[in-house]
Amino acid sequence: MKFFVTGVGGQLGHDVVNEAVKRGYKAVGSDIAAEYSGIKDGSAVESAEYISLDITDKAAAEKAIESCNPDVVVHCAAWTAVDAAEDEENRNKVFAINTDGTKNIAAAAKKVGAKLIYISTDYVFDGQGEEPWQPDCKAYSPLNVYGSSKLGGEKAVSETLDKFFIVRIAWVFGINGNNFIKTMLNIGKKYDKIRVVNDQIGTPTYTLDLSRLLVDMAESEKYGYYHATNEGGFISWCDFAKEIFRQAGYPTAVEPVTTEEYGISKAARPFNSRLDKSKLVSAGFKPLPTWQDALDRYLKETGK
Repeated sequence: MKFFVTGVGGQLGHDVVNEAVKRGYKAVGSDIAAEYSGIKDGSAVESAEYISLDITDKAAAEKAIESCNPDVVVHCAAWTAVDAAEDEENRNKVFAINTDGTKNIAAAAKKVGAKLIYISTDYVFDGQGEEPWQPDCKAYSPLNVYGSSKLGGEKAVSETLDKFFIVRIAWVFGINGNNFIKTMLNIGKKYDKIRVVNDQIGTPTYTLDLSRLLVDMAESEKYGYYHATNEGGFISWCDFAKEIFRQAGYPTAVEPVTTEEYGISKAARPFNSRLDKSKLVSAGFKPLPTWQDALDRYLKETGK
C-alpha cells in the first residue's frame, strides 16, 4: 500500500508518514515548503520522498497525486491558526486552504481511485451543552472562521468521494510543532502561578497515537465519520495544565478561571469539545491510550 500525506511539516503528518513506513508501506509526504521543514529527529519522514505542494492549486494537487498514484491519501494540511483566521485579511486564505484546498485533494484522490482520510475538528459544532458530540451528528453550527472552513472541507470530501474517512480530533499535541504542553512548560519556567480556563471541556489527542489509528483505518474499508481523541475522560484545559506540571515536576500553581475572565482570544472557543468515540470500538478499531499515559510518553520522548 502507498500513502500520500499532506502537511508533513506539521505534528500529525510527520507521525503518519513515520507510522506508514514503520509498517512497511511506501509514503510520500507533501507540504507547501520547498523542502521538508519539520523536526529533524532522524525518523523516516526525513528520508521519505517529498513533494512541495500548494493545495490551493488544483492542477498542482492533481499532478502531485497522479504522479504518486497512492492507495491512500491522508489529508493533514490545514490552516490551524484559529485566532488569526478571524482577521479580515486572512479569511479568504483560510477558506482557500481548508475548504477549496481540501476539495482539490478530494478530486485528485477520486481520479486515482484512492481512499481519503480527512482530518477535521470539534469546531464544526457549536460547542454548547454537555453531551458528547456523536460522529454522525449533522447539527453543524461553527463558532468561528476556522470551524466554518473545516466544515467546508468535510462537505467537499463527502460530496466528492465514497471511499472516505472524516476523523474529527481535538486538543492536538505532537513532537513536531507547537502545542499546549510546550506552551505550558515554557510559561511554567517563568511564573510561579498561571491562570488557565476551566469551562472548556474536552480530551487531548497525541498525534503519535492518532497516526497509528489512521493507518489502521487505511488498512480497512470501514468508511465514514469518526471521532478520535485519547481515552482517559473529559477534562478542562486547567486540569490538563495541572497534570502537565505534575508529571513534569514543576511547582507552578494553576488558578482556574472562566473563558470570560481570561479574555484575549479573537475567535470564540467551544465550551463543549466532548467527542463520543464509541463508534471506533463498534467498527473494530483500537481506542487510543489514555491522555495521561500519552502525556507521560510525550514528556519522555521530548526529554521534558
